[in-house]
Amino acid sequence: MTEQTIALVTGANKGIGYEIAAGLGALGWSVGVGARDQERREGAVAKLRAAGVDAFAVPLDVTDDASVAEAARLIEERAGRLDVLVNNAGTTGNAPQMPTAVDVSTVRAAVETNVIGVIRVTNAMLPLVRRSSSPRIVNMSSSVGSLTLQTTPGVEVGPISVAYSPSKTFLNAVTVQYAKELADTDILINAGCPGYCATDLNGFRGVRTPAQGAAIAIRLASLPDGGPTGRFFDDEGEVPW
Repeated sequence: MTEQTIALVTGANKGIGYEIAAGLGALGWSVGVGARDQERREGAVAKLRAAGVDAFAVPLDVTDDASVAEAARLIEERAGRLDVLVNNAGTTGNAPQMPTAVDVSTVRAAVETNVIGVIRVTNAMLPLVRRSSSPRIVNMSSSVGSLTLQTTPGVEVGPISVAYSPSKTFLNAVTVQYAKELADTDILINAGCPGYCATDLNGFRGVRTPAQGAAIAIRLASLPDGGPTGRFFDDEGEVPW
């Protein structure tokens, strides 16, 4: 009998994260809904369960060591391993983000969640991920973090942003470093861009739905053994770093 795949999605109580959880659950996986807000977390779990998803709540603040350690303990107790980790939790940070006008606390907060939070969660979950027969890690990034696209004449990649965009560039670089260190393992770790989705992070100005944005994470989370690692993808294919 095939073991049920166990996944954890951070920031899964709403938006793209919720749709990632729903999509992974539709594959028959057991999905941990990682989120800070208790009411929204429990509401998301209830909604997913009503839709037939084997969802469970994981109290999780990616900026807090103790919270992340407790989340790892909860998954250890529940399943003894983790097959898929989707690092989705993120923040755009406050405005303004023009380099000459930004408050450095805005940059610090973006990096703390979008980069350090990913490192914190990944390292805490890695012992559980190593126990999986087909381990996958997906870091939700953005094409605005692509230095290649940002420096290509005539290519428009979002507004000038000295907090959010560079935090995703940093995350991309971190993804590459993990892939290098884990190259001799079965762990596949990739970055995914959901596109410009209508979520509360952008005041619902995006042109794609959260479900459309979730598709790349679902694809990278379910890559076959021997698939790509240390790369960056969107729905169209590979994105240049």
